[in-house]
Amino acid sequence: MKYIIGIDQSTQGTKALVFDGEGSILYRADVPHRQIINELGWVSHDPEEIYRNVIRAVKTAVEGAKIPKEQIAAAGISNQRETTVLWDQGGRPLHPAIVWQCNRAEDIAERLKESAELVYERSGIPLSAYFPGAKMAWLMEHGAAGLPRDTRLHFGTVDSWLLYRLTKNRIYKTDLSNASRTQLFNLRTLSWDTELCRLFGVPMEALPEAVPSDSCFGTTDFEGFLDREIPILAMLGDSHGALFGQGCHKSGMVKATYGTGSSVMMNIGENCVRSGNGLAVSLAWGIEGRVDYVLEGNINYTGAVITWLKEDMGLINSPGETEKLAGQANPADGCVLVPAFTGLSAPYWKGDAKALLCGMGRTTGRAEVVRAALDSIAFQVTDVLKAMEQDSGCALRELRTDGGPAKNACLMQMQSDLADVRVSAAEQEELSAMGAAYLAGLTAGIYRREELFARMKYRQYQPAMEEKSREMKYAAWKKAVAMACRYAEK
Repeated sequence: MKYIIGIDQSTQGTKALVFDGEGSILYRADVPHRQIINELGWVSHDPEEIYRNVIRAVKTAVEGAKIPKEQIAAAGISNQRETTVLWDQGGRPLHPAIVWQCNRAEDIAERLKESAELVYERSGIPLSAYFPGAKMAWLMEHGAAGLPRDTRLHFGTVDSWLLYRLTKNRIYKTDLSNASRTQLFNLRTLSWDTELCRLFGVPMEALPEAVPSDSCFGTTDFEGFLDREIPILAMLGDSHGALFGQGCHKSGMVKATYGTGSSVMMNIGENCVRSGNGLAVSLAWGIEGRVDYVLEGNINYTGAVITWLKEDMGLINSPGETEKLAGQANPADGCVLVPAFTGLSAPYWKGDAKALLCGMGRTTGRAEVVRAALDSIAFQVTDVLKAMEQDSGCALRELRTDGGPAKNACLMQMQSDLADVRVSAAEQEELSAMGAAYLAGLTAGIYRREELFARMKYRQYQPAMEEKSREMKYAAWKKAVAMACRYAEK
């Protein structure tokens, strides 16, 4: 029996999973890391802590699975995407990692707004501080300032940072899916763009080599834990890993991953289209000698809204309470939450929008606010799905979902009702790690694609809301969003 290690380095922590020769999960280990937030609301991670947690998670997972180490064939890595790391030649972090949620580079994006069309035309991504281009520019001005002139800078997303540290010969690469999210990568030439790098002030020599997602990225023994080095045969951004794990391999297939934030992706095949509705165009992956593109909408606060209910508002003790409470809410209550805690991303791209709770009445209480929080997740995803339908010209028939909040039946039914589409919620967990592990196993010749994806199981939700009710709820949401955007302009 051969085994595959899947690593998902996500926003809240690191997961390591051991998969058997049929693609089933044998054991999972989770290690959280600190969320470092200062008085300005800047969000950072410690790159060294993340790396150490990867080693720890892999050791725990392999030991927990009780498998022979010599039968581990390969590893695959999925990662939180736009989080940006700066390090030196020796692998020493030069600054805390800037997390994808962090808006500290907003001034840089504002400074470059006259070049927004050029940025979008070449990178496929609307100009925003959300993406690594602006974050790297900020690090050039702040993190790299004062360093010795001979310091060799290495910029990368978390995948390239981990690869650099995991490989003894310091391999400096990233995969096409992660590269396409930096706002420095040309989607048509499939290479770093000289003009974009100049615009953001990022030296091209400080960027990793961008290679296909099913490459042999290097070998590792996880700091001597294994008796021999194994190949890393897949790297994918976490949302791309989930798209692959969901089996969305054909044009027109759509998935939504509900995590801290959410990524809604539509596979659009080999044609690179242009969005007219605030969506990003990225590379799904580079596999077997070809690339697929995606339309994508990113949402800052989805699962994080539930965290806000628990940790900041004290309205729930655990995420599992939300389903019951939402079911107890007065259906006539008109409370609407817009969770623009760090602005609004797709399809609005309003970085200075402010969160608000509006439409409250005398019937608004704890249950109604919890339901409004769940509704806000479904509303945001619906916004992106509507934009995708307009850009692609095709009506959606199915939305495949995954992530912790996708277990919430109330949320999934609301998602189906508001988007007026069948929702298929994956019963399997950890789709991001699964996608990376499956790709590594396919690359190693251990798995067969048709057998892997035939085993996927889903819980189905069908639209049950009357059209008039759907239209009224969505109109109230759009009115609230407009208020959140106007608030920032005052």
